[in-house]
Amino acid sequence: GTCTACLDACPTGAITPYQMDARKCISYLTIEHKGPIDEGLMANMGNHVYGCDDCLAACPWTKFTVLHTEPNFLPRVELTAPRLADIAGLDEDQFRQVFAGSPVKRTRRNPMVRNALIAMGNAQKPNLRAVALALCEDIDDTVRQTARWALERL
Repeated sequence: GTCTACLDACPTGAITPYQMDARKCISYLTIEHKGPIDEGLMANMGNHVYGCDDCLAACPWTKFTVLHTEPNFLPRVELTAPRLADIAGLDEDQFRQVFAGSPVKRTRRNPMVRNALIAMGNAQKPNLRAVALALCEDIDDTVRQTARWALERL
C-alpha cells in the first residue's frame, strides 16, 4: 500500500520502506540493548524509558483492536507513571524490589537508569540536574556516560 504512518511516526527512523533497523528501534534500545546508546539516537528517544510503540499507535489498523479485559495483564498502579527521578535513583536492590514480578525486571537496573537519564536529558527540566549529577559517580560506566550527557542537556 501507500500508507507510511508507522514510518512517519518512528522517532529514530528505524522503520524504512520494507525494512526495520532494530539497532535504531527505541523498544530494542530501552529493553534489550545493555550498553551505551549513540548520542544521535538518545536525542530522538524523547521520554521513552521502556519500549516505544509509536509505530503501533500511528497505524490505522489499530482502530480494529479490542482492549483486553484480563485483570492479570493490567499494570500495577504504582508502575503506571513512575517519576524519572525515582527510577534513576534506584539502587540494585531497590530496582529488584520495585519491579519484582514485572517484565521490566529483565531490563536490569543499569539500562533502566540509563533510559531514565536519557528521558531526563530530553525533558530539559533543570530541577533534575541533581539526580543526573549524582549519577555521574555511579559504578556503571554507561550510567556515568549517560548522566554526563543528560547533565549537559539539563
